[in-house]
Amino acid sequence: MKIPALLLALGALCCTPLHADPVRFTPAQLQQDLQFVRDAIESTHPEPALRSGQQAYDQAFATARGKLGQPMSRDEAWRVLAGMNPVFNDAHLGIVFPDWRAETRAHLQEGGKLFPFEVMIDGQQRLRIVDALGGGTTALAGREIDNINGVPAARILRELGASVHGDTPAFRNKLLARRFWLYYWKTYGAMERFTLQAGAQVLEVPAASALPLALAGEESFEQAFRFRMLAGGVGLLTVNQFAWPDKQRFYDFTERAFATLRDAGAQALLIDVRENGGGDDDMWKTGILRYIADKPYRNGSSFVKKVLEGRAGPGEKAGDVVTGNVDSWVQPEPTHPLHFSGKVFVLVGDLTYSSAILFSNTVQDHGFAKLVGAGGYAYVRQTGGIQKKHVLPNTGLEVVVPRFVLDRPSGKREPALVRPDIVLADDPFDRNALVRALLEHPAAAAN
Repeated sequence: MKIPALLLALGALCCTPLHADPVRFTPAQLQQDLQFVRDAIESTHPEPALRSGQQAYDQAFATARGKLGQPMSRDEAWRVLAGMNPVFNDAHLGIVFPDWRAETRAHLQEGGKLFPFEVMIDGQQRLRIVDALGGGTTALAGREIDNINGVPAARILRELGASVHGDTPAFRNKLLARRFWLYYWKTYGAMERFTLQAGAQVLEVPAASALPLALAGEESFEQAFRFRMLAGGVGLLTVNQFAWPDKQRFYDFTERAFATLRDAGAQALLIDVRENGGGDDDMWKTGILRYIADKPYRNGSSFVKKVLEGRAGPGEKAGDVVTGNVDSWVQPEPTHPLHFSGKVFVLVGDLTYSSAILFSNTVQDHGFAKLVGAGGYAYVRQTGGIQKKHVLPNTGLEVVVPRFVLDRPSGKREPALVRPDIVLADDPFDRNALVRALLEHPAAAAN
């Protein structure tokens, strides 16, 4: 079963945007696009109001309709249409820029700049600096930003957060922080400089031309996948996506990792999927579970799906909503020469999503590993089968829509959100802190 990777969506306040958007769409065109969004969702999703409830779902469209009464640019239209995203409560359902990666690269190549820091939003809804944009070091790491260009950070977070999609407020906060530079640009325009207030200090900071970590990390195999041995015979396997185009390269990588575990006589393995937004299930089935599974397994139990044109099975027709069970079980390979029988822990976080949640559901329900981290950010009953062909006819924006909903292997629907077996807090300023905390936890101690 293929679950696409996690899909991330995306007027200057005191500065003029570097590139004005000259194309404006009429109210009639905007209303047509809004109707297209609703038609696309309801022709594809088996339960359109699954996470919102019907009343909130209907109200979201009514609210958007009332705001589309004047000509708008593409970015302005996105801000209105994307206002429905938080209502949907699903990172697989939303109105997005289909080309934001390429658009960002083009913006930088043409001399455009972006907000100069990688940031995080803490539990008190404070905006804090983590690194320089692109991951470079900065003396300002950890500092809280009180306002940007004279506007309170709390107001900026509210305004930007109104366009973010995702399962829960916690998930949307993480997504917003990860793409803060993009949401800021698309909401307020591109700027050359920023005036930041951090406590009593006022800073004049130039905009940055660096490639953000969110883009750079997606395209580097070495950043996406890492393995190293820790002290005490513990292996640490980092897998930041299940969507690498050259799957054989990933399979070769994990084979080498498990060979190292065997040769080192390792007693424990940590698999870090805290930043894994998903991809293809076969990558974790072939690349990981073939080495740790010791019993037959499946990635889900019951499902509900919408039958799409050209994808009808026996007795089905396009438009049907069909329920069923996952009957395909994968057989383990306990005699594989690289089979690992030590303790396995899977580190999850607030960017673990889509196929990575199916992976965590599978190892947790079948007892292949214990989940470690902080939960409560994403649903274990995952939507999937994302359809990427719904391009709005006028603005060219895209609505991404799932075509099925899948229950976890155990069939349990409670707890509704990811719940680790070992709850440990993560530290955005030190990615190794969770690893150290786990290694000191009694559950990780040798038998």
